[in-house]
Amino acid sequence: MANVTFSSPLMPRDVTVYAVAGERGTLLALAKEHHIPIPFDCQDGECGSCLVEVVHYHPGVRYGIALTEKEKEILRQLGKITKQEIMDAEVNDMPPRHRLACQCFVRNEDIAVVFEGDVTKPVKGPALSIAAAIYKGGVGIRTLDQFLSYAVKVEEDAALHFENLAEKMKSCGNEDVAALFSQLGGYSRLHLQEARAKCTRYEVVEHLPASSAWPDHATPEQTALWAADPALTRLGALKAALQGERRGYEFYYAIAHTTRDATIRTVAREFVREEAEHVEKLKLWIAQEEAALRRSSDTVAG
Repeated sequence: MANVTFSSPLMPRDVTVYAVAGERGTLLALAKEHHIPIPFDCQDGECGSCLVEVVHYHPGVRYGIALTEKEKEILRQLGKITKQEIMDAEVNDMPPRHRLACQCFVRNEDIAVVFEGDVTKPVKGPALSIAAAIYKGGVGIRTLDQFLSYAVKVEEDAALHFENLAEKMKSCGNEDVAALFSQLGGYSRLHLQEARAKCTRYEVVEHLPASSAWPDHATPEQTALWAADPALTRLGALKAALQGERRGYEFYYAIAHTTRDATIRTVAREFVREEAEHVEKLKLWIAQEEAALRRSSDTVAG
């Protein structure tokens, strides 16, 4: 048996799975079996889309490494393998740092597999609620200054909201969910930086609206109040966060599709694409969390 730990910015946390050495299973096959989002296309070592970094916990151990000519060529083209690494693999049985997941077979050793994910594929937008066509947060956006000020407020409130939830979870001893909310708060801070960068790019002066400008005095991405429940699980927290991200997506989508100002439309569409990526990432995290819970349940039942 071998422990394979997958790690990526696309995942809410590292995932360790068990693999049976000698079954000629590739890292990509193992990842697909456990819903790990390693990107792939050809699955035959010719496109390089499944590039991963393989960390060997015992780097001094020699292993029989079989690098195919096409894998070596793709890794060379990507600048991910050196002549010395090829020689070490072929002569000294020492594995290179980077591999193609579809060509790398699982061996009887514990490893970590690190990947960045596919940042080139366009993200399909999430399904819209019935209200999305008219929902604009209760406001009429007339200028780019006004739109970007509202966007900054949305992202700032989301960051503060997640950070407050993290503190509440921590204070009641729910450390696992507290850590998740802290991570989501960090992402919201990055989104806030991106919104403010757009303000700088378009020479916009921020005039943040008051909470009273929004329906129920709350910006779209704030999650439901039940998210502060001390008994909240990671899965429940992720679903609450997804609810907020969907509303944020719909806010920007509605503005992009109702404004008559071409510049506002263009900038709003940038936010739409970004929010669509956030929604899809959370959906992926939820699927992984549900799969982990199923595996845990099957282990207990067995």
